[in-house]
Amino acid sequence: MNHPVVVLAGGLSHERDVSLRSGRRAAEALRGVGLEVVERDVDGSLLSTLAAEPPSCVLPMLHGENGEDGAIREVLDLLGIPYVGSGPAACRTAFDKPVAKSVVERVGIVTPESVCLPHESFRELGAAQVMDAVLHRLGLPLVVKPARSGSALGCALVSTETELPDAMVGAFAYGPVALIERYIGGTEVAVPVIDDGTGPRDLPAVAIRPDGPIYDYTARYTAGSTEFTVPAALPDDVLAECARVAIAAHQALGLRDLSRSDLIVGDDGSVRFLEVNVAPGFTETSLVPLSVEAAGLDLGEVLASLVRAAMARDARTTT
Repeated sequence: MNHPVVVLAGGLSHERDVSLRSGRRAAEALRGVGLEVVERDVDGSLLSTLAAEPPSCVLPMLHGENGEDGAIREVLDLLGIPYVGSGPAACRTAFDKPVAKSVVERVGIVTPESVCLPHESFRELGAAQVMDAVLHRLGLPLVVKPARSGSALGCALVSTETELPDAMVGAFAYGPVALIERYIGGTEVAVPVIDDGTGPRDLPAVAIRPDGPIYDYTARYTAGSTEFTVPAALPDDVLAECARVAIAAHQALGLRDLSRSDLIVGDDGSVRFLEVNVAPGFTETSLVPLSVEAAGLDLGEVLASLVRAAMARDARTTT
């Protein structure tokens, strides 16, 4: 590589701090396998710098709406700079949780029953009446989350009718649309999928057991708040189904290079898709590095293979 790899981290989303931590770890991992790496924040000078000194490849480690909605990748495409990860259209589809659920359902993947409510409709139709209709349809308990947000920001478990209004307000604080899902008891599992040009393959499933009722922002990024087991201690047939669902979701959504599907394994062994992340975290408590290590792989080598795949893809499309 004649030019460095640029790791993009930071940005202006609610997840800026998490992104910076992910970026530092990814950069260190790439340097550990001999690559020249430059870490860059997203600011007004970024595009002029990239245009003046084009990198070999960009590794976007931006979390939240501004990093995962495809916008930054759209700009990288305009500049003709190769990057690791899914393209803009696939990012837009995957980042919108209700849309992603509808896409994967079309290929037979099961997701928890849900309704999607924009804030305007919620207010104009009468909050009390709408919530009564939701409770009648889905029952309790429920999980309420923003339709377009990461790191479980604005996500809440609703066990009683009186908790629903505050949960809706919390979700709307992070976006104009709320997703309300029927809560499924069981074990939450994360399955990374990587594709370095040889086809998508799953990495070991990570079982997630937070010390609270749900795997929220605090549980994700506070050391010791969550117990992780990798590979997940589940029957082989259930693990195989988790892997199948994660790969099928990756393909149905048109993703590439790297994704992480979040699933729930019910007490009856059923597997349901919750959401997918196109820019999974790489912090000290993040799941993809845990899975990479459990697979006996080196994080730097995995990322370097994705960088090479992105550069080869760019070379093919520009010749």
